[in-house]
Amino acid sequence: MEEPARVSVDAADPVLEAGIGSTLGGSPELTVVTNGEEEDATVVVVDLVDDKVLDVVRTTRNQPHRPEVVLLATELSPGDALHAIAAGAHGLLRRREASANRLSRAVLAAVIGDCTMPPDLIDRVLEQGTETQPPVAPQAWARAGLSEREHAVLRLVAEGYETDEIARQLSYSARTVTGVVHDITQRFRLRNRAHAVAYALRARLL
Repeated sequence: MEEPARVSVDAADPVLEAGIGSTLGGSPELTVVTNGEEEDATVVVVDLVDDKVLDVVRTTRNQPHRPEVVLLATELSPGDALHAIAAGAHGLLRRREASANRLSRAVLAAVIGDCTMPPDLIDRVLEQGTETQPPVAPQAWARAGLSEREHAVLRLVAEGYETDEIARQLSYSARTVTGVVHDITQRFRLRNRAHAVAYALRARLL
């Protein structure tokens, strides 16, 4: 049996920190650790994503044991998502949407290198682009060399779905989905699924 993933919580409000820690501790796949103990992932709880928060993400990721970061924010814009992922976050959730199951799932996905974010936020990035850039052209991903199938798979990866779930949604085999992700990472010289999502967001392909 695999050991539970170790997760810590970083929040300015100690009561909120304890509450989220208790929520995460309810998952048999997670063990909540305290300050000073090495963790596999850290849930950073904030109101808004600003430069200070992005510095926290970078500092956390730059620790010797390289814990993953799941950002739990009151408000998230498409621009926030791009900046947070570029800073190293591998999970983005709004606090009002963070049920125990969804938050635990985002942490577990981050630990294995996957990137999770709200589906509607991906739609807003796709339709509107960031707040400082023009909207994404519908054919942008095609011009970058992504087929319709690759785009569909990558979008579901970004939403945090696992290989079997993606296969069911798109009526593909799990082997096909794995092959599509592998082809994308190889073609663009990316390290893993999370890097592929971050690349696609930065290149404004999602």
